[in-house]
Amino acid sequence: MKKAFLDYIHKLQEKITTSIEDIDGGARFKEDVWKRPEGGGGKSRILENGKVFEKAGVNTSAVSGVLPKSLEGYFNVKDSKFFACGLSLVFHPKNPMIPTVHANYRYFELYTSDGDLKDQWFGGGQDLTPFYLIEEDAKHFHEVCKSVCDKHSSNLYKVYKEKCDSYFWNHHRNESRGIGGLFFDYLKSNNNYKIEDWFSFVTDVGNSFLKAYLPIVKNRKDYKYSLNQKNWQEIRRGRYVEFNLVHDKGTLFGLKTNGRIESVLMSLPPKVQWVYNYIAKKNSEEERLIKVLQNPRDWTT
Repeated sequence: MKKAFLDYIHKLQEKITTSIEDIDGGARFKEDVWKRPEGGGGKSRILENGKVFEKAGVNTSAVSGVLPKSLEGYFNVKDSKFFACGLSLVFHPKNPMIPTVHANYRYFELYTSDGDLKDQWFGGGQDLTPFYLIEEDAKHFHEVCKSVCDKHSSNLYKVYKEKCDSYFWNHHRNESRGIGGLFFDYLKSNNNYKIEDWFSFVTDVGNSFLKAYLPIVKNRKDYKYSLNQKNWQEIRRGRYVEFNLVHDKGTLFGLKTNGRIESVLMSLPPKVQWVYNYIAKKNSEEERLIKVLQNPRDWTT
C-alpha cells in the first residue's frame, strides 16, 4: 500500500506542477530534493514570482523511523515506529480575485518496535480560501468535491465538508480560514470499507483537484483589481498564516518529527499584512466575505 500511494503522489505532483506552469505562463517550478537524517526525505517544488502566482508549492515526502516521544501521547502509543508519506500543496495567486487553495493527501503506518504493522490510515482533503466571495467559484469547487465523494457514498461529502469547516476554524478569530471543501483523517479499515477502498477514495479526490481549481484561475486571472483590494488580500493572508502556525496538524507534525523546515513552512505567503484592529467597511464586499467565514454555508444547494 505504501509503495502504491507513494507512486501515486509522485505522478500527481508531476501532473499538477506541469498544469500550473502552463496556466502561469511565466515562472517555472524549482525542485529541491532533501533527505531526513532519521529516515526518508522528500521532493519540494516551488514556483515564485510568476505571472499568475506569487508563490506555489507542491511537495511530496516519505519519512520513517522511531515515533518521537512528543507524538506518542498524540497517537496514544509507546515504543513505535512509523512511516508517513503524502503530497501537500498551497498556491498563493497574485490577483485577489483568485482564491488561495490548499490540498493534502497522505498515508500513515504505525509499527511495533519490532517492525510489525499495527495500524494504517489515510487522511487529507482540499479547501479554498477566497479574498472576495464569488459564489459561482465557491459552488464549482464544492460541486466537484461532492461529485467525487458521491462516487463512493452519498453521505461522505456532508461528513467531510462539515469536518473541513470545523478543522479550518481560527478559534482565536472566531471565523473560518476559508470556505472549506473536504477534510478527512484516520480513514481505516472497518465494517464498510477496506484500506483499498480508502486508497481509491483518496486518489479520486486527488485526481479531482485540477478540475476543482483550474477553471476558477482561468476565469479570474485577468480581472482588474485595485491597491485596496490587494491590501485586503494581504490582510486576509495574515489570517491564513495564523491558522497554519497555531492550529495546523501538518505543520506541527513536520516540526515535531524534524521535518525540513523550508518544506514545512512553504505554505506561508510571500507578502502579508497585519493591520491593527482592521475592520471591514459596513456593507462592503470585504464585510460580505467575513460574514460567510463566520457562518459556514452549504454551497451545493
